Amino acid sequence: MRVLILLYGSVSYAIFLVAFLYAIVFVNDFPDVKTVSSGEGGPLTQAIIVNLLLLSLFAIQHTIMARPVFKAWFTKIVPTPAERPTFVLLASLILCLMYWQWRPMPEVIWQTHNTALANGLIGMSLFGFLIVLYATFLINHFDLFGLRQVWLYFKGVEYTPVEFKVNSLYKIVRNPLMTGFLIAFWFTPNLTQAHLLFAVVTTGYIFFGVFLEERDAAKALGKEYLEYRSKTPMLIPFLKFGGGSAEESTRDKSESK
Repeated sequence: MRVLILLYGSVSYAIFLVAFLYAIVFVNDFPDVKTVSSGEGGPLTQAIIVNLLLLSLFAIQHTIMARPVFKAWFTKIVPTPAERPTFVLLASLILCLMYWQWRPMPEVIWQTHNTALANGLIGMSLFGFLIVLYATFLINHFDLFGLRQVWLYFKGVEYTPVEFKVNSLYKIVRNPLMTGFLIAFWFTPNLTQAHLLFAVVTTGYIFFGVFLEERDAAKALGKEYLEYRSKTPMLIPFLKFGGGSAEESTRDKSESK
């Protein structure tokens, strides 16, 4: 059983790596592969509906499976160490489905023909993905994607939650991982209808997801997180949007119960 769960977690992580690396290709319109802006356009309304459904499927899966209530229920069905790998696996498979079924919307809204500017914008997008990856290691990359859980279970060591730490990028913004995604998705030298749809919807979900995650964190960590939230910008350095005072945070916590 321990070996099977370790194998399951390892396969889930491998599929995640493929999905994450292809996201870089997909968003940045690498040549000779299917990307967010590639392909011949078809009926626009149909493309919008299909693409919105694909993005919504990812959002729904993330929203439901990331909630503590769902986790408590789900671990009555599957072994606790397999909970996080299952979340990662389903999210990765949905991303792969989106890459496969994404409908072309190739009409260009904005484009630069300046080579230096184009390379700079692509560089910023890649930098955003680098921020995402770096931020996962600041949390605990292998815990975040389920490998730590299955490895500890394989070794017969009791799992302990990752300690909440404010370090590096987390001193600048509360959600640097999501800041990285925003940079990665919006910096492009070729803004098509499809890319705009992708960026707008994912940005909306990022703000919604951050709200839910921070609400859960406030319940789990209490005053320590509330004080951190009151002092540190949510997504954009030096912009206190989404922060609020410690007193407001305490009131929000009590109202959410």
